[in-house]
Amino acid sequence: MIGRPDFGLGCATVLLISCVWGWSPDLRADANSFWPQWRGPFNTGTSNTAEPPTTWSESQNVRWKHPLTGKSHATPIVWGDFVYLTTADPVGKPFAPRHADVEGAHDNVPVRRAYAHAVLAINRHTGETAWRTEVKTAIPHEGGHYTGSLAAASPCTDGERIYAHFGSQGLFALNMKGKQLWQQQLGTMQTRHAHGEGSSPALHGDTLVVAWDHEGQSFIAAFDTKTGEQRWKTLRDVNTSWSSPVIIADVDPPQVVIAATGRVRAYRLDTGKEIWSCDGLSRNVVATPVYGGGLLYAANSYDWQALLAIRVAGATGDITTTDHLAWSTKRLTPYVPSPLLYKGTIYFLRHNHNVLSGLNALSGEPRHDPIRLFGMRELFASPVAASNRIYLTGRDGVVSVYDTASPPKRLALNRLDDAFSASPALAGSDLYLRGERFLYCISDATAP
Repeated sequence: MIGRPDFGLGCATVLLISCVWGWSPDLRADANSFWPQWRGPFNTGTSNTAEPPTTWSESQNVRWKHPLTGKSHATPIVWGDFVYLTTADPVGKPFAPRHADVEGAHDNVPVRRAYAHAVLAINRHTGETAWRTEVKTAIPHEGGHYTGSLAAASPCTDGERIYAHFGSQGLFALNMKGKQLWQQQLGTMQTRHAHGEGSSPALHGDTLVVAWDHEGQSFIAAFDTKTGEQRWKTLRDVNTSWSSPVIIADVDPPQVVIAATGRVRAYRLDTGKEIWSCDGLSRNVVATPVYGGGLLYAANSYDWQALLAIRVAGATGDITTTDHLAWSTKRLTPYVPSPLLYKGTIYFLRHNHNVLSGLNALSGEPRHDPIRLFGMRELFASPVAASNRIYLTGRDGVVSVYDTASPPKRLALNRLDDAFSASPALAGSDLYLRGERFLYCISDATAP
């Protein structure tokens, strides 16, 4: 753990409390103050309670920085006194490079090592490792794109168990002490151009949902969170997509939605039966939809640009030409970064570039002209928001902070000595940034 020696002193009492394993019902009831999945407590990229700093640097407002041994683009999750993250660490002796024997493969990393896939718990107050559990050591069958990682899917938690999806290496559940409870091996994923795996699991109640869209037989499946038993499996006629499923529980019946090649599709959460679908997306869908106020927002920009606002309640069958497609746009839409839904505005980046748009979430009308994020270049991380501020994270180590005025005004441009592709996590007065080399805890030194 690397950090300022004068920051965090006097935490002995807090540390003693945090070492008492297991979570109280009060903590579970207060889940909205944590970051239990990669898009936050509401799956929109937002927190209603977090008060993260606006400014920081390597010498300011860094409570601690934890060195990382493996590359992962999975967003950390936060529950109670711990940050949980996944990693794939190279182990054993290097061997002659193995290249993906896949038509169209390009910009790929050759396989040279075996990798230990693990889940870690980091103490939020000290930055020290509480536990590390290796769940699978294997030689990957694909190295993935040079911008990707072998641990790209973000974990999620319900405060009782942690669920980690390593794609072809398996789906795993651990208790909050790091003990593995169950696992499911779902097969070997053959991704388009061998560019790697990255869809994160979705969680609601005692149901965990995984999307498996690849160049073989694609499917979506649901599992019992306690036992790992498969509840249902529905085959899908799509090829590789990297978007994660989104569970919508405030409609009847509750449903799970996936944006993927060609269409957005919704399935019953209890049975896996398809409910509705909507045309309009291209191939290579990466951005995960967000949902709020009765509308689902799905976007992509690979073959063409599209953002669809879909009215979910009552939708059945093919809704492409019905009034369930509330509005759409074909301009400045995202590729890798997912949209952000915050206080009635849907924010999104242009492809992976430094252009931010904001539309009225209900009507699709512009809140402001698109703005150029000067000082930033390429962005893979999805934007997050809290305390009327938007945080935009670049692969060059820069995080821009904007207010939510129309147009948004830049409050700060923060730079760290790392590169960031994982989306940030927010909880309390902390902002967590998973870099190529470090996990950073950004926290105001004056915060309690």
